[in-house]
Amino acid sequence: MSVLIDTPRWPNHGTLWCHLVSDASLDELHTFAAANGVPERAFDLDHYDVPAERHDGLIAAGAVPVTGRELVERLRASGLRVTAAKRRLRRSREG
Repeated sequence: MSVLIDTPRWPNHGTLWCHLVSDASLDELHTFAAANGVPERAFDLDHYDVPAERHDGLIAAGAVPVTGRELVERLRASGLRVTAAKRRLRRSREG
């Protein structure tokens, strides 16, 4: 069981962003995020969006750095991945 983090490379709001996921459970992910001051509002169905300035600190706290490709592969393998289609459907129901 690992909490994984990819390389910051997605631009938005004047910074680059990375993703924080678990390859085992959402409980593990939420526990790690809360223990490291990642706000709940950063959670997006199967991952947390994290600004680049938090990247190194989260690795120091135990997140395992992986490529974006590996992050997605391991998230899919865990069964926790929320597909784009499911994401759109959920958001349409919420809005």
